[in-house]
Amino acid sequence: MEAELLGPPEELKGKAVLEIGAGAAQCSRWLAAQGARPVALDLSHRQLQHALRIGAEGVALVEADAGALPFGDGTFDLACSAYGALPFVADPVRVLREVRRVLRPGGRFVFSVTHPIRWAFPDEPGPEGLSVSASYFDRTPYVEQDEAGRAVYVEHHRTVGDRVRDVVAAGFRLVDLVEPEWPSWNSQEWGGWSPLRGNLIPGTAIFVCVRDERDV
Repeated sequence: MEAELLGPPEELKGKAVLEIGAGAAQCSRWLAAQGARPVALDLSHRQLQHALRIGAEGVALVEADAGALPFGDGTFDLACSAYGALPFVADPVRVLREVRRVLRPGGRFVFSVTHPIRWAFPDEPGPEGLSVSASYFDRTPYVEQDEAGRAVYVEHHRTVGDRVRDVVAAGFRLVDLVEPEWPSWNSQEWGGWSPLRGNLIPGTAIFVCVRDERDV
């Protein structure tokens, strides 16, 4: 939000914005506060219920699959996703094509994912998390199973090159790839991340994509 990748806050007023994989609609709530008209979409009914509990005034909540968006062509001015949907699907191009379809010509889609380099390192905040332990090129999904052997969490690894090719294959033009540095004020540890680790390798990759005015 501080990077203004969707545009200056004062220019968001009145814009129709779709948040993909919205979870508790954190981004949509911020967008609504800027005067935008956000729609928060998530596959999880429980996540959207949580959004209602914590207050999602001015935000339309939609339960749907990001790979089959229930909106007409050219419905939105902008779209965004903060770690939502794309890491959890085996066919990200399908999602990207759907997002492009519902954007108006010239519309921008900004999405963030865990930086692909993270997959090569252990998920540890201390020195043990600074040594490569796996192949960056191993695209085997990370899967968690319940006691019955059913997959309850699946995350798919894509390299940076994979992500770029996915964006292009979906018909978008990639205009920026942002790798935020660890902020100097943040001294906290969270999960596998810490100032020690964050000052050496990026944790997030943000892709800024545009649907051109004319199809080619």
